[in-house]
Amino acid sequence: MGLLLSIVIPAYNEEKRIGRSLDEVLRFLAGQAYETEIVVVNDGSKDRTSEEVKKRVDAFSAAGHDLRLLINDPNRGKGYSVKRGLMEARGDLVLFSDADFSSPVTEIPKLITPIIEGRADVAFGSRALNRKLIGKRQPVLRDFGGRIFNLLMQTITGLKYKDTQCGFKAFRRDVSLGVFERQSIERFGFDPEILYIAKKLGLRLLEVPVVWNDSEGSTVRYLSDSIEMFLDLVRIRYNDFSGRYNGSPPSLTPQRATKRH
Repeated sequence: MGLLLSIVIPAYNEEKRIGRSLDEVLRFLAGQAYETEIVVVNDGSKDRTSEEVKKRVDAFSAAGHDLRLLINDPNRGKGYSVKRGLMEARGDLVLFSDADFSSPVTEIPKLITPIIEGRADVAFGSRALNRKLIGKRQPVLRDFGGRIFNLLMQTITGLKYKDTQCGFKAFRRDVSLGVFERQSIERFGFDPEILYIAKKLGLRLLEVPVVWNDSEGSTVRYLSDSIEMFLDLVRIRYNDFSGRYNGSPPSLTPQRATKRH
């Protein structure tokens, strides 16, 4: 059986960008050998995000790929949307990306190749491992805040990664379902939680340097969301202490996925 890749895209009020992003995905897939499904999770948008997705279903179908739309009503948060998308995905590998594809779709092979080759169970993009790959940088204040958050993240959770917040991560689905079953954080602080759980369950994590460009129109509210994300770090340790992340780990027998020819 060939490789099926699921690409999950959480979207909130993305009518101006989701169409362009999906068009870029379709162009990229034209040169790839694997079968793909795209799962857009519309997180209670108040604009025409859903309509923009529906316009492209036929084009994806004609190219041999599925484009599915899931709708949260009401808005639940990016963390919930990613969790729902990955839980309902059908692929052997599941990758999620922000709707703006700040890390271009052409960077996908960097994340899925280590999983296909059996070298990792989770591979996640990093802006901090090689900052020369950053094209358009984010505002200075946001960059500084991100560095402070990462320092707090490392101190509180013990995860020694340079960048957990890049919205570009891939998973071997069969062994990662247990991660998302245990995930509890529904908004922007979910990234370190899923990496924390994955590490606790014994999955092999790989941080990968990727090309990245800041995209205007972020839905992050700098002060309030920063405070909430800090509290989420505390919640991660509390959840672990209270046993939420316990349980039998999944089978971690190394597997290689094969491409469809």
